Amino acid sequence: MISKHTLPTEFEPEFLQGLKSIFEEKIVFNQVLGLKITELKPTHVKGRIEMRPELIGHYSYNRIHGGVISASLDAMGGLACMAAIGARHMDELPAKRLERFAKLGTIDLRIDYLRPGIGAFFELTAEVMRLGSRVGSTRMEFRGPDGKLMSTGAGAYIVS
Repeated sequence: MISKHTLPTEFEPEFLQGLKSIFEEKIVFNQVLGLKITELKPTHVKGRIEMRPELIGHYSYNRIHGGVISASLDAMGGLACMAAIGARHMDELPAKRLERFAKLGTIDLRIDYLRPGIGAFFELTAEVMRLGSRVGSTRMEFRGPDGKLMSTGAGAYIVS
């Protein structure tokens, strides 16, 4: 995990609003998923998805589609990298830091499906394990309403 001693504890409101706008509005696929940010810190991020009929993967069991799990964990891993990059460059104005995300992209993604995704909503978390000058590595979790771990993920992202 990235050393918490070198990171700020909070972001300024302008940066938070800009990053939330990019993630929830400008990345249109996140709207399709219904992915919302619930916490945005320099060291970790949290999100939530409300279950909807459009997300069902198995009609007999009302399970969320595995692709939704994979895509949402990937998005959260990217968001964690964005937060870590934003924290690394606190000497820059928020608008300048937000421009840095144009080059971010997934290099590698691994998802482990541990339990069926059944529930009214799902909570997602992600943290950056290492942020280099070119690549960021993340760990993500997908949990049900009862807090049980349903899926885990690990991702690598190009950050420059």
